[in-house]
Amino acid sequence: MPKTSARLLSLLSLLQARRDWPGALLAERLDVSPRTVRRDVDRLRELGYPVVAMKGPDGGYRLDAGTELPPLLFDDEQAVALAVALQIATTTGAGIEEAAARALNTVRQVLPARLRHRVDTLRVTAVDRPAIRPEPQVDSDVLMAIGAAVHGREVLRFDYSPVSGPVRATVGTPEGCEGTPATPPGSAAPSGAAAPPAPPRGTPTQTPRHSDPPPPRRVEPHHLVTWGRRWYLVAWDLDRDDWRTFRADRITPRTPTGPRFPPRELPGGSVAAFITARFRGIGATQGPDGVGGWPCRGEVILALPAAEVLRHTREGIVEELGPDRCRVVLGSWSWPGLAAAIGRFDADIEVIGPPELASAFAHLATRYAAAGQPRAAPNP
Repeated sequence: MPKTSARLLSLLSLLQARRDWPGALLAERLDVSPRTVRRDVDRLRELGYPVVAMKGPDGGYRLDAGTELPPLLFDDEQAVALAVALQIATTTGAGIEEAAARALNTVRQVLPARLRHRVDTLRVTAVDRPAIRPEPQVDSDVLMAIGAAVHGREVLRFDYSPVSGPVRATVGTPEGCEGTPATPPGSAAPSGAAAPPAPPRGTPTQTPRHSDPPPPRRVEPHHLVTWGRRWYLVAWDLDRDDWRTFRADRITPRTPTGPRFPPRELPGGSVAAFITARFRGIGATQGPDGVGGWPCRGEVILALPAAEVLRHTREGIVEELGPDRCRVVLGSWSWPGLAAAIGRFDADIEVIGPPELASAFAHLATRYAAAGQPRAAPNP
């Protein structure tokens, strides 16, 4: 018979592996008698583990939730995954960086030498992208309140603070988010180019200014998502009768929450398709070739190997036509933007279509030619 301490660890590992365990099956797995299993369960309870006995013909045990966090047991893969996840947690912008660092230090101290070495070989350094102002941090209590409302399917009421600093009118970005406009600033659409899509119904283009504070928002929260190190709430706005996306760092939840609500079907079929479409400023549709949903979509032939183009193309399709030729289908916010994205490849370009893309190349060619002319010296 194994030693009591080793047997207790084996019993705890089994109880964590599944919800319910018949007593006879535990005794068989541990190669002990049912009476020994009962004594070991009592020892785990003394150590703070809330093991619940289940009544019935066979009887059994369950590791339940308690009022305090008892010591946990992880296998090797779980321990390494937990350590790596804690390192990544410092890059989420959820306001838990310090707690994650302390938790990582605690886990690392109790890891066996072989596992500590595996964790130490993967050191994640969080480097923020250069920005004019720092990314907003979200209070973890706010995330918990939003997450609880999403999980409980309860109507959420909250105050939504205005954007600090000057407000930029953008097209097709989630409500109150500072995203990329449908047409980049300063880019003139060529003749025949498609007009940028209109903002979603009811989306304001600037922050209203009133002497009295606005009333709290009332929404049915459906998803809490992250995008570009920011947290967003995807919800059905009860007052505007439409889907809305809110920045979590601007949300101040009110209590209590409202009544429960039945789930709604999100446009696009998934939260990923919906939130991607909102940031692109188009409907939540995606074409079979992976580039549908962009306001502008074109096709060209590049005088480059397909493998070389693929290394620099995250979206779209690349089809090999020969050792040094490939067909490329891409999408973008605007026709000049699409032409510029294709022009970054140092290769001859043959435009297949549409005509708006060819016009955009001609438009940029004129602009680049003018930029390349030497400027006259100023008169003394």
